[in-house]
Amino acid sequence: MVILTLNCGSSSAKYQVYDWNKKAVLAVGVVERIGLDYSLIEHKAVGKQEFHDKSPCPTHKEAIELIIKLLLDKELGVIANVKEIGAVGHRVLHGGELFKKSALVDDDVVIKLKELIPLGPLHMPANIMGIEAARKVMPDIPHAIVMDTAWHQTMPASAFMYAVPYEWYTTYNVRRYGFHGTSFIYTAKRASVLLGREPKDTNLIICHIGNGASVSAVRNGVCVDTSMGLTPLEGLVMGTRSGDLDPAILPFIMNRTGLSPKEMDTTLNKKSGLMGICGMSDRRDVLKSSLEGNERAQLAIDMECHRLKKYIGAYSALLGKVDALVFTAGVGEMAPHIRLGSAKGLDNIGIKLDLEKNRLAQCRNAELAINTDDSPVKIFVIPTDEELVMTEDAYALVHGTYDVHINFTYSFQHKDYVNKAREEGLTADLAKRPELIPLIARPL
Repeated sequence: MVILTLNCGSSSAKYQVYDWNKKAVLAVGVVERIGLDYSLIEHKAVGKQEFHDKSPCPTHKEAIELIIKLLLDKELGVIANVKEIGAVGHRVLHGGELFKKSALVDDDVVIKLKELIPLGPLHMPANIMGIEAARKVMPDIPHAIVMDTAWHQTMPASAFMYAVPYEWYTTYNVRRYGFHGTSFIYTAKRASVLLGREPKDTNLIICHIGNGASVSAVRNGVCVDTSMGLTPLEGLVMGTRSGDLDPAILPFIMNRTGLSPKEMDTTLNKKSGLMGICGMSDRRDVLKSSLEGNERAQLAIDMECHRLKKYIGAYSALLGKVDALVFTAGVGEMAPHIRLGSAKGLDNIGIKLDLEKNRLAQCRNAELAINTDDSPVKIFVIPTDEELVMTEDAYALVHGTYDVHINFTYSFQHKDYVNKAREEGLTADLAKRPELIPLIARPL
């Protein structure tokens, strides 16, 4: 059987097809520009030519129908019949306090998800549209939701509560929820494997740095604090999001400019962060511009690294003992200058970065160690695999074996786990860059 995972945004639908029996990814792809005059389709199937096309997709329903059509295509597809799909896993941003772990979908679940839209107005409508569309296209296949917030349910009240009127929590569910949970589950378990320890014996600081970014403090294998809050806006300096700021700035600016609450929300989420400082959100563009002498681009880099370093230091104090600092996601895996700016100079708390290893560590197919040999704290670069977490949750839910991650063992927790696609990719990478070999982290 195969497991299909879907990650639906407001105008996109990303997908992956995983062969459960062979433990291998069969295809990945994305439909973008949903709802516009035409949509862009990118489809990559193992052993087949990459496919790009344009097609009208007025809604997510047409986009998912297109995905199924591609998966069944004789030349481009990877399955012969829709019935080969044993489950569909959907990534959902916000579980609020209604969903504290992954769950199978029924009509009541969809109704409850809609109640959570105010907690995630930028993401939840798209997530729900994807679920409803997929259920219409594949009504006889079980669907599962995998919550981005589930990993953070172990935080104590002292970490997840805000110092605001308590009624805001009891009436409106205002609290810290945290996000990027599937990524934290994967990287936390993999870091434990690399350290040769059980998750319950592991303390970590994990930095998930993409366009959106957050940090998780992990004590004894579970989350005890995180940088994002009620929404994904709080915390680090991100591509277009402000992260932490003085709340009084909002009424101050609104009173002077006439910005509405909706306009302010848009500004903080889409026009701030790196974009607000230097007009660019892609770290590659920001770095290039900085090297060309753009002072505001350099300021943006400095601000991002400064905020990251503050969180690493704070979480080190919170945990007391740190076994490893982990960098993951697109920027965390591929931007040495961000890792350098956030980790250099932390020798006094046992985090010793090897400058040359860090410079070389740009690889999506290997887990790398970039600390000095005498560093008390390991520093890992671990490519994340959120889709695998979604896949395994969906499979377990359908077969009645699922539980929260504390009581559940994922395939990637085993010392001999191998990601077949990445293993093949790494062989090609090492043929071009043999200098990566000494950096590869091996399970202890």
